[in-house]
Amino acid sequence: MTGDASGLLQAIGLPILLIVLFYFMILRPQQKRAKEHQTMVSNLKRGDMVELSSGLIGKVVRVEDREVGVEVAQGVTVKVVKAMIAVVRTKGEPAPANDAKS
Repeated sequence: MTGDASGLLQAIGLPILLIVLFYFMILRPQQKRAKEHQTMVSNLKRGDMVELSSGLIGKVVRVEDREVGVEVAQGVTVKVVKAMIAVVRTKGEPAPANDAKS
């Protein structure tokens, strides 16, 4: 009788242990990253340098509810869905790096 009870406990305990392990190793960190990304995107403002998920880098010139205007070249502005912004590189106006000093 005790052999049957311990076998049943092992048969039920192992899947529960795997589910708990799966939650702490995969789901929880993924939810944390998603929350950080949402916070980053909601704090966007004009002048931020951003990197898009496609690899494009530009400066935010307009912020709307679901989209932002990103200037990728002088005079070239594209509309981008906020969720496609991967990284906010610098906040505010960055100093020009490659301009000649005059």
